Amino acid sequence: MNELQFPHNFIWGTATASYQVEGATREDGRGLSIWDTFPRTPGNVWGGETGDVAADQYHRYEEDIALMKAAGLQAYRFSIAWPRILPDGTGEVNQAGIQYYRRLAQALHDAGIQPTATLYHWDLPQALEDAGGWPERATAEAFGKYAEICFRELGDLITNWITLNEPWCTAYLGYEYGQHAPGRTDPAAAARAIHHLNLGHGLAVQAFREGNYRGEIGITWNLMLPRPATRRPEDKKAAELAIARESRMFTDPVAGKGYPQEYLDLAGLSLPLQDGDLDIISQRIDFAGINYYTEGAVAWDDNAPLKVRMVPVHQPTTIMDWPIVPDGLHRMLHWLNAELPEVPLYITENGYARQEDIELQPDGSKRILDHDRIEYLRTHFAAAARAIHDGIPLKGYYIWSFIDNFEWAHGYSKRFGIVYCDYTTMERIPKNSYYFIREVIAGHERFQA
Repeated sequence: MNELQFPHNFIWGTATASYQVEGATREDGRGLSIWDTFPRTPGNVWGGETGDVAADQYHRYEEDIALMKAAGLQAYRFSIAWPRILPDGTGEVNQAGIQYYRRLAQALHDAGIQPTATLYHWDLPQALEDAGGWPERATAEAFGKYAEICFRELGDLITNWITLNEPWCTAYLGYEYGQHAPGRTDPAAAARAIHHLNLGHGLAVQAFREGNYRGEIGITWNLMLPRPATRRPEDKKAAELAIARESRMFTDPVAGKGYPQEYLDLAGLSLPLQDGDLDIISQRIDFAGINYYTEGAVAWDDNAPLKVRMVPVHQPTTIMDWPIVPDGLHRMLHWLNAELPEVPLYITENGYARQEDIELQPDGSKRILDHDRIEYLRTHFAAAARAIHDGIPLKGYYIWSFIDNFEWAHGYSKRFGIVYCDYTTMERIPKNSYYFIREVIAGHERFQA
């Protein structure tokens, strides 16, 4: 095995999402989102917790950027809260929201850090959900107009754009399983949501191209590529069906392949396709983002829905009950490169959740000794390095997450950050993993290719 240092021009970044870190949910004209509403129903979120304050980054972004700069981070992926820009999802622009993101982007530039903005990380304006949400075509059309406003108002400071974060979660967790906002349990609505999310992505790309805005635009997926439990043909078929549902429903139309009809037929689903939709969805993207945390295994089961059954695996799991499978990241990078040849790839999220306490050191300093997180990241960095060695056009890696935050339905019970947030005082404390990342970026760590 060869030792490999990441290329000199490789982008090392970190990531967050607006509702998870910003707080200030009732300030400066921001409207309600579905994630402001969802936690108010008892049982939806652990402990009934909300993102009303979160990590208070809305007021503390300068402190956070100083920590990013001290670690040598080269990029910060954040998301724009749609209801900060358009409180009702459409209509008059809230200039206070625009000015906040201008200040944030300018502060990042001043620190030598590249802003990477995600247009949609799940905080749909509640008014749009009240009108039907993502299962309705009007939401995709509203998203395209919102995206164009962001390009026009922020495009001089932000030139790296991601349209959607994990549309799988929006469609399936939000509209079929009810585990995320808006908490609906309607498979047919989820299928319509998938198409309108894809269409919204395409409309945003179309607005970016037609406006001749500077920079690059892509999309971030949480692909799921379960491996077959055995070499038996039926288990391989189960894996193919699972991949069609969990990944190809999102990647295939963007890649110009339409939707996986075999899966739609098996599931008995139809999509609200209109003439020209697939052309809009399949416009050229400048990059694709991967959010990777785990990989599972499946077997064929005649009695299971869609004939697919998840099976136990041997790998240790994180506190999220996710098996730790670094080789799955390597496999995923190869798979997506084959699906979208010559499209640059980024790992836009990868990280490790723990429950953590501050440990006082003999000198009185506060430390968080998260060595298991460091080991998780080290093995996944090595998988990424192997992919680069194989010729995969992987251009950057964003660690999830910069700071502990509101972890959706888990509330504040899970911590993903490389910076600890004391939710009472809002004190920021770099963890040992923060210092490890600093060493990686400085080039002091080597990985096996």
